[in-house]
Amino acid sequence: MFEVGFLGTRAPIFMDIVTLIVALLPFLITVNIMFAKSKKYKLHAFAQRLVFVVTIIVLVYFETGVRLGGGFNAFMDGSGVSHGYAFFVLLLHIAIATITLVLWAIAIFKANKFLKTGVHKLFGRILFIGIVLTSLSGIWVYLILFVY
Repeated sequence: MFEVGFLGTRAPIFMDIVTLIVALLPFLITVNIMFAKSKKYKLHAFAQRLVFVVTIIVLVYFETGVRLGGGFNAFMDGSGVSHGYAFFVLLLHIAIATITLVLWAIAIFKANKFLKTGVHKLFGRILFIGIVLTSLSGIWVYLILFVY
């Protein structure tokens, strides 16, 4: 879990794996949206649930690695970025990711109700923006910690 990763930085392999998955998340969600647009609603629902569950598993894997690896301060060692700036970006990422994850869970569990009220597409658009922002801010944190 803590051997050097495959992205050519000093990041441990678990960070490379998580960052790659987070970077791919908007593309996976785009595919899921295409299922709905092509009226493959059951496939859309299944794929959304699958990506959500995989995301939760990746989040647990990430949190375990961060805790066992010594936390934020341990990963800051070797970064050329100021601690305050990095911490601000991390807090921003955590806020975006947490809000997005909660809204995503609500959307999955209330999907049928949202369809009946016509809120489903609007909620989906908001979630897509949240997922993109989570992905971008997660990559930003990775760059701060292991590249700059």
